[in-house]
Parts: sequence; structure tokens; C-alpha cells
Amino acid sequence: MSTRMIATCWTTAGDTSPMELPAISPIPIGERVGAVVETGWVGMGLAQDDLRHLRDTIGFTALRGIIADAGMTYTEIELLEHWWIPRHEEGHSYGTRELLFDAADALAPTHIKIGSRPGEALTSLAPLVDPLRRLADEAAEHGTKIAIEPMPFSAISTIPMGAELVRQAGRPNLGVIVDAWHVFRAGTTFDELRSSLTAEMIIGVELNDADPTVIGSLFEDTVLRRRYPGDGCFDLTGLVSTLREIGYDGTWGVEMLSEDYRRLPYREALSEAYRSATAFVDG
Repeated sequence: MSTRMIATCWTTAGDTSPMELPAISPIPIGERVGAVVETGWVGMGLAQDDLRHLRDTIGFTALRGIIADAGMTYTEIELLEHWWIPRHEEGHSYGTRELLFDAADALAPTHIKIGSRPGEALTSLAPLVDPLRRLADEAAEHGTKIAIEPMPFSAISTIPMGAELVRQAGRPNLGVIVDAWHVFRAGTTFDELRSSLTAEMIIGVELNDADPTVIGSLFEDTVLRRRYPGDGCFDLTGLVSTLREIGYDGTWGVEMLSEDYRRLPYREALSEAYRSATAFVDG
């Protein structure tokens, strides 16, 4: 079977980024989906601001039709943070939670991606275990999975930390996203990946690259300066090999975020992201 490549939400969003509020793609959704399929991808991601905008304009039923008519096989949706805060407390994210579950009912995504919160890493996972179980159980009622994306500038900061939380929560529709940028910028070793992950835990993988030196904050570096796979310092060959050694045989994603990437002609950017990543996955 040919490699199944997913263009994540930021890879397909055009000239916008997580630094913008709201972060709505300037590319019309029909054009966006068509370009993704035409450049070789089998799926794509959509983030919460785009989903809210699409719900309030064309509606999720029409969005589902656009995706189906294009022949796209996989859809992923994101991003839920602060998911452990009760509805009655300040800072809760139930509006986004309900939006993503409504989208899941219509789009049947492979998973809903969640983060945690910006800031220092937690010293204990205990407060998150029961809320995560409840979130996973709710996702199961909507026919989808929950994928945690650990980020080195957040409360769940490393893949081993995310994997341990998944292990403690103990739900079959719960796993992690392995993003190359977050692996290498967190200093996670391949041995740590081998000892913390099982194949069943890995819901998705995202490839990208970066320069050796972090410029600005980690958040600024990840949003402004990612590189195409192979154009930076990450050992992506080793990462792909390690994940396959663990037993991962699912889809491969690309998450491109950079000022340079956003300035490129849209189809050119998508095509190069696809080509550069498949060189590692197929190599």
C-alpha cells in the first residue's frame, strides 16, 4: 500500500498561524480541500477557528460533502486545551469541546487532537487522569479518538509524559501524537520513545524540521521557523525508524509552520511539504 500522508491544519491553512486570533484560513474551503487532494495527500486537518467559521457559514453537512466529493479519506480536527477545567470554573473550554464533538458527528474524523496549557510542565499527572477518562468516554460516544499532543512549552511537555497519562487513563480510544518538532526540541531520545510508547498508543505522527538554534521563545520558534523535512537538524530517519521499530504502521502527517512557508504559492508549498516528507517515509 502506498504511503498515506496527512496535511495537518497548519500545513493547509495558508497565510495564518496560531499567533492570530481568530486563526481562520484565507483559502476557501473548496479550494483548500481540492489542492490537498491534487498534491497527493489522503487527508487533512482543520482547527477550531476554521471549524467555527465553517459551521457558521456553510455548515458541517456541506463541509462533509466537500470532503467526500474530493475523495479525501482522513480528517483530523483540533485543538482542545484546558479540558480538565470544570464547566463552572473560569478558563474552561467547553465551547471548543462542544464544537469539536459537533464536528466529529458530521465529519467522522480519525481523532480529535488535544493539548494542555502553555507554561511550566506539571509535576503530577494525577489531577488530569479522571478528566481525561471522561473526555475519552465522551469522544467514544461520538465515534472518535482523543490524541494528546505533548509540547515542550506546555503542561504536558514530552512524549513520555503524554504516554504515561494515556497509560494511567486506560481508555482504548486514547493515544498520543508524535510531532518531530516537539520530540527534538524537548530533548526526548529514541530510547525514551521506545520505553514509553506502544504501537497502539501512537494515533498519528507529524514530520517537520528546524534549525539547530532556537530563536526567541519555543512557541515563537515552532510557529515562525519550522523547516521542511530534511532542511534542518532533526534526525528524521532515526525517528521514522524508531517508530516503525515500535510497530507504528499508520498514517504520516506533516505540520509546517513558518513565515517562509506561509509566503509561498499555496500548491507549491503543499507539494514540497509532501515531497520532502515522503522522502523519509518511503526512503
